[in-house]
Amino acid sequence: MSNDAYAKAGVDIDAGNEAVQEIEQVMKSKPNPNVLGSLSGFGSLFEIPAGYQHPVLVSGSDGVGTKLLLAIAANNNRTIGQDLVAMVMNDIVAEGAKPLFLQDYLAVDKLRPEVVTELVKGVNRATNEVGATLVGGETAELPGLYAENHYDLAAFGVGIVEKDQLLNAKQHTEAGDILIGIPSSGIHSNGYSLVRSVFGIKTSQDFQALPKSLQTELLTPTKLYYPLVADLLEQKLVAGISHITGGGIIENLPRSYADDLVAEIKTTSFTIPPIFKQIKKLGGLTDLDMLKTFNNGIGMVLIVKPKNLNSVLQHFDQLKQPVFELGSLKKREGGAKQSVIFKGDFEW
Repeated sequence: MSNDAYAKAGVDIDAGNEAVQEIEQVMKSKPNPNVLGSLSGFGSLFEIPAGYQHPVLVSGSDGVGTKLLLAIAANNNRTIGQDLVAMVMNDIVAEGAKPLFLQDYLAVDKLRPEVVTELVKGVNRATNEVGATLVGGETAELPGLYAENHYDLAAFGVGIVEKDQLLNAKQHTEAGDILIGIPSSGIHSNGYSLVRSVFGIKTSQDFQALPKSLQTELLTPTKLYYPLVADLLEQKLVAGISHITGGGIIENLPRSYADDLVAEIKTTSFTIPPIFKQIKKLGGLTDLDMLKTFNNGIGMVLIVKPKNLNSVLQHFDQLKQPVFELGSLKKREGGAKQSVIFKGDFEW
């Protein structure tokens, strides 16, 4: 068999090597002393930082879902990496942990070094923004598995927290705790199969035919929350955190408090961004459809003790970050089935 047999089968080893070299340059841009060994090793080595008494490692893995199809349609590979990092690291932060490192996995139909580099730069930039390090990953060229110009992107991340600072719902939450909502940057990275259905996006051409402002709105990257809450975690001012992803507030918020509690939220306590109102109207969706699919403007919810409320609000005021006081936790009564109760009508 000739030396270029693999290339004839659709796998370009030379392009792969070029992509690896460019990725290595991206990852070397901000060295971390806790990263051991070389990038060419079989595994990535990361030394646990000094100073922890009883460290617990918190891990998470995720992808970006069908939002990838819109990034591919727009030929925009710059911001989807932030979506990936946010989906992984926001979950880790919800456990009270500080992000440490991340590994990504990129599978493509054909290796295009410029595209790979742009994607990895986005992942690396967002990883650095949450104080973590991109320590390695895998790039796979899989001809025949993906359509032309298509790719998939996933990641595995790790954070660290002292064991006694884990945000354990049963230990730290109680009736009377206040719910503080931090706004989302938009749809984030959930519900895009429904979004594509509502806007009639079946092909790249369908997406490109949308108004430019709507294309931009649909591709707005997921917010990175760690920089906003890091000091609050350090000062132990938060009793619980919920990252509002697929399933919305209804399914995600109860994961952050004890089973004998319910969350009461005032429907007028937060602002629903226009994009969600547009989706609801155009798709003829019900309130429940919206609440179980989208974040509807709230990307993260903090559970705060009343005694800490002023300090938390002052923190966000100093950051010039708007937040919403959504409501509070109540004692579950009478065998109530709902874990989240919305008071009032939504202003769609």
